[in-house]
Amino acid sequence: MIYLDNSATTRPCPEAVEAVTNALTENWGNPSALYDFGIRAARELRTARHAVAAAMGAEPDRVFFTSGGTEADNWAVFGTAKRMGKRGKHIITTAIEHHAVLNCMKDLEAQGFSVTYLQPDSLGRISPDALKAALGKDTILVSVMMVNNEAGSVMPIRQMARLTHRLCPDAVFHTDAVQGFLKVPFAAKTLGADLISVSSHKIHGPKGCGALYISPRLKSFPALLQGGGQEGGYRSGTEATPAIFGFAAACAALSATLNADIAHEKALLDNVVSRLSELDGLVVNGAHDAPHILSLSVPGVPTQNTINILQDHGICVSAGSACAKGHRSHVLEAMGLSPEIMDGSFRVSLCRDTTAQELDTLVSVIREEIIPRAR
Repeated sequence: MIYLDNSATTRPCPEAVEAVTNALTENWGNPSALYDFGIRAARELRTARHAVAAAMGAEPDRVFFTSGGTEADNWAVFGTAKRMGKRGKHIITTAIEHHAVLNCMKDLEAQGFSVTYLQPDSLGRISPDALKAALGKDTILVSVMMVNNEAGSVMPIRQMARLTHRLCPDAVFHTDAVQGFLKVPFAAKTLGADLISVSSHKIHGPKGCGALYISPRLKSFPALLQGGGQEGGYRSGTEATPAIFGFAAACAALSATLNADIAHEKALLDNVVSRLSELDGLVVNGAHDAPHILSLSVPGVPTQNTINILQDHGICVSAGSACAKGHRSHVLEAMGLSPEIMDGSFRVSLCRDTTAQELDTLVSVIREEIIPRAR
């Protein structure tokens, strides 16, 4: 199998598998228990939090584990609305966010909040000027993703956070960094975002775990779940230690080779973009600023047909976001692409394990099997 859908999920790395296995077979105690077996689990949980925080460039006591990126996004958006709703009702986001953010916005609109959706350019980029024009005295939240999961565009989060805090000092700035974490270097302490969402299974960790960074600037924030007071009282419930320990192991493993991995993926991406751009009948969509995401289209060949052909050759790609099935891409629509391009689009996403030979096969199948089928 040639797996080129790493923005949907990644193969768990050996370090993560070992950590999960150990947590399920050896260190499976409840971290809240007061005997040695539980204390051992609590100690490992503390170590895991430090590992994830180190990978994020964050203070360990400001990293709170969740069930994944979607939960972290929901907590960030709804928590801010609850915390700040009496100060204002205006929220700013983008038209190309993940549905974990967009669907929260729809819910808040139904509750009386006003939401401004910043529009991207044709490459999927959002400009700071557009944000500046939208900010108002009643703005309470700005939520802008770090890396778009379809176009691969990277947003100027540091600049946007600084702009938001300068013009609207009380507003909260959130970034969904699920596709940026350990792909586009950043440090939470200096990024300027008040809330940062990340996910385990996008970085070769297990599914079922993520984290929300809550900046010290937010001296208080609404709890997500009430109960026994785990996660500093923010998210009660017995911690999912196998997933958390696996997440931490993946963070440590990828952090050790981060620069080399980014360079490897970027070199592969640039090479395949150069080769594909020479093919008549194929369109490269979006900015592909990030080192691992590439949107392509063969107008006249429906997306599902392309996916089926590639699958017949053992190649796995995506129609777009794997979390939103059966719909035309809202990202490509917002970018203003034609229906023909959107209906023939598919996403290729790389990882540290992707090889040049695998991309050679992709280019060959596209050239010889897919483009000739264009109507």
